Amino acid sequence: RRENHSSEGTKESGSNSLSNSRHGAEERGHHHHHHEAPDSSWPLEEPKHETKKLKTLSEYAQTLQLGWNGLLVLKNSCFPTSMHILEGDQGVISGLLKDHSSGSKLTQLKIAQRLRPDQPKLDEVTRRIKQGSPNGYAVLLATQATLSGPGTEGMPTVEPGLQRRLLWNLVSYLKQKQAAGVISLPVGRSKGRDSTGMLYAFPPCDFSQQYLQSALRTLGKLEEEHMVIVIVTDSA
Repeated sequence: RRENHSSEGTKESGSNSLSNSRHGAEERGHHHHHHEAPDSSWPLEEPKHETKKLKTLSEYAQTLQLGWNGLLVLKNSCFPTSMHILEGDQGVISGLLKDHSSGSKLTQLKIAQRLRPDQPKLDEVTRRIKQGSPNGYAVLLATQATLSGPGTEGMPTVEPGLQRRLLWNLVSYLKQKQAAGVISLPVGRSKGRDSTGMLYAFPPCDFSQQYLQSALRTLGKLEEEHMVIVIVTDSA
């Protein structure tokens, strides 16, 4: 038995310089096949299970459901925009972001009014959101749309007379005016039985950031220019 111990110790110490005693060597000899191999291979496997860290708001938006892709229009400028759903109902988006006369999905939204976000007006928007919950409202994150690649098939061509610009230009304009953009929906509506509503486009502000707490926790800071879009039905 001594010889067996001895030979085991020699074998093990040859392959493992950490052997300090016959007993330790024997223990490692017995368990070598059960523990050592998985332990040594584990670090090689680990990176495969790591989730890619999100670095920008656009990357974060890609983890959300796409609600609308198209052009926001202000005066003579248009801004390719992707809107991803933060909360609310997709049915509100498909029901209101359509052309009233043709019934087809809108490819551009023209901002015709501005809302000065003082507290009474913000309280009214909040009231309509709460009253419309869960099926009468939607809150979306708007970021710069990519002009090529997956998800851009429905991006419309720019009409003559419109200058295509980056979304940050629109965000800067609304910030400067200290206002949110407002659009009456559906476009070209007439009084009738169809549901109607309003779209509010908020540049970064205290009101909009309350809907981006999850993004803030994920990214740490929201440096990229963006807007929070609130759509509410008039019944709300």
